[in-house]
Amino acid sequence: MKLKDTGLTVQDIKDKASKYMIETYERFDFLAETAEGMYIYDENGTPYLDFYAGIAVNNAGSRNPKVVAAVHDQVDDVMHTFNYPYTIPQALLAEKVCTTLGMDKIFYQNSGTEANEAMIKMARKYGIEKYGPNKYHIVTAKMGFHGRTFGAMSATGQPGNGCQVGFGPMTYGFSYAPYNDLEAFKNACTENTIAIMIEPVQGEGGVNPATKEFMQGLRKFCDEQGMLLLLDEVQTGWCRTGAVMSYMNYDVKPDIVSMAKGLGGGMPIGAICATSEVAKAFSAGSHGTTFGGHPVSCAAALAEVEELLDKDLAGNAKKMGDYFCEKLEKLPHVKEVRHQGLLVGVEFDDTIGGVDVKHGCLDRKMLITAIGPHTIRMVPPLIVSAEECDKAFEIILDTVKSLM
Repeated sequence: MKLKDTGLTVQDIKDKASKYMIETYERFDFLAETAEGMYIYDENGTPYLDFYAGIAVNNAGSRNPKVVAAVHDQVDDVMHTFNYPYTIPQALLAEKVCTTLGMDKIFYQNSGTEANEAMIKMARKYGIEKYGPNKYHIVTAKMGFHGRTFGAMSATGQPGNGCQVGFGPMTYGFSYAPYNDLEAFKNACTENTIAIMIEPVQGEGGVNPATKEFMQGLRKFCDEQGMLLLLDEVQTGWCRTGAVMSYMNYDVKPDIVSMAKGLGGGMPIGAICATSEVAKAFSAGSHGTTFGGHPVSCAAALAEVEELLDKDLAGNAKKMGDYFCEKLEKLPHVKEVRHQGLLVGVEFDDTIGGVDVKHGCLDRKMLITAIGPHTIRMVPPLIVSAEECDKAFEIILDTVKSLM
């Protein structure tokens, strides 16, 4: 929908949003009217270099032509149905995802937090059915982030902080251990623990990649204890980290993995994949969804996955991530640059605020975000070129210099 077709002004849109919408976001002060590839455009056609990609969603670029065509084609056939009849996009996407990831079964959801809820539910039900009523405990990582519904929020290892504030008691049955501390995770487990659940790279926690020793150690420990390894790849999945899924960088395989964001190419979709053994925990009536596996979202996701694989955007993510981060190391006041592929975090010293850098980049028509007091995070579309990385670096450099 174009502004010119509404008879309204930008201020009219802002006023309506202010009057009628419950706002929980810090708004960027521009109207996103169109998007293409690496750019979002306002109502005047002003381009904004997008190093946020809808929060790691538009991995094959905004409005990827094949994804757009798949959406149009599916809308012309079936826009929505309930999950009793078979649909072609569901079945084809299920095959593509499972065979690509080497997993056995998939269950569709609508978002990342719902995917994590399903993963938690499946792990608990598996544990209780196999071992008894007390086998439900799950250990997660401090400073992790798993979503904003009650199970996922409770799994988020930030007690009394961030998304948990003001919502009363969390869901019982979770404990937290320091990330990348294998012994602490082992010590946090009890006789009631059924699973360990982590992100391969903590995104909201500051872009902290797991070490290989930690990840492989968790897999070995879970195998020894008859526990499940649950990996939250909502942000890291689908070529973002230089591999199709981040766990492939570690030579491990989870029992259940969650995904969303980059799977749908801009359409809302989430999913979990599990081994056949663990997937048996979900039977008729044990879990469900009205919109999960939506035909249009599945059609978009199938086209997105094919684009990601056919164009080897995982390879480009690795190459451009290394290239971009080598340049970012040269920024003034940088304390540390952390990344895996094109999931990039830059932590500055105490003299440079992350929010200030974010707003300075916005003023210079580049979109990034800030996490923590001194860290910025960038998750650009995986089609990014060296030239666009150079442009982004120059914008950040100019911003940092203006703050010195």
